[in-house]
Amino acid sequence: MAGHSTSPVSVVLVHGGFVDGAGWEGVYNILKKDGYNVSIVQNPTTSLADDVAATRLTIARAQGPVVLVGHSYGGAVITEAGTDPKVAGLVYITAFAPNKGESVESLIKNPPPGAPVPPILPPVNGYLFLDTAKFRASFAADVSEAKAAFMADSQVPWGVAALSGSISEPAWKTKPSWYLVATEDKMIPPPAQRQMETRADATIEEAAGSHAIYVSKPEAVAAIIAKAAKSVSAEMAA
Repeated sequence: MAGHSTSPVSVVLVHGGFVDGAGWEGVYNILKKDGYNVSIVQNPTTSLADDVAATRLTIARAQGPVVLVGHSYGGAVITEAGTDPKVAGLVYITAFAPNKGESVESLIKNPPPGAPVPPILPPVNGYLFLDTAKFRASFAADVSEAKAAFMADSQVPWGVAALSGSISEPAWKTKPSWYLVATEDKMIPPPAQRQMETRADATIEEAAGSHAIYVSKPEAVAAIIAKAAKSVSAEMAA
């Protein structure tokens, strides 16, 4: 089956802040083997508007209806870009799901009591980085030490304008959504994840994993994406 699309639905994967699309490779390989057309957005992570524009370019190139998947800050991107008429469903992977007028910045302003504080360094020329020494513990605790070090040392500058970009119309209000909670996440506290998925009326699943669950547990991530794609396909056939 590998190399041949057997699904009428395409999958578009959107990464979050501090990383690029390469982290999706494990998920990509599983979905491709299972017969899905898969595309990966390379967000510039300069501003929410720029990242939404990059995502919409990829959506436009995809075949058929799209299941749009976002990790972390990528959840804000798919919330805004997902209003595109080609998008038939949304999947949030331990991600932000902002409401109208909200931004990632506003969502992290008041963390739950006792929640770990992400080691985001002060901005430099309008861009943010994570403290390299604390990257693995906060972002990728269940990723191998070598891979986590590579991720830390290859960070993509995350624009303050991306952090503060607010949602004009949340796609989850009109599109079906799914949400994978990573129960060991030290970047987005699981209680905050559950609050956002409940508000979005998403179909929820939980898995033990760090913020980088899309890297460390690609099978769990691919499984919820496949469920979304099959649900969208069934809806199309009905």
